[in-house]
Amino acid sequence: MTYKVNILDPKAKKLLLEMEAKRLISLTKIDGTNFVNLVKRIRKKSLKHSISKEEIAGEVEQVRGDRHARKKRQGNI
Repeated sequence: MTYKVNILDPKAKKLLLEMEAKRLISLTKIDGTNFVNLVKRIRKKSLKHSISKEEIAGEVEQVRGDRHARKKRQGNI
C-alpha cells in the first residue's frame, strides 16, 4: 500500500524515520526532479526537430486557407 504524507511537524518526521529504522515502513523521497527531467527531455527533442518561424507561418496560413475554403463550400461566407 502506498500513501503520500505531508509532514507538518518535524517531530512527525522523526517518528517516521524511527519506524523506518525498525523496518516497519519504507520511505521514498519524491521531489520535482522527475518533472524537471521530463521538461529537459522534451526541450532536447524539440531542438532536434525545430522549425523556423517561416515554416510555422506557412502552416498557419495553410490551415486558415483550408478553413476558409470549407466555410465557403458550406455557404457560411
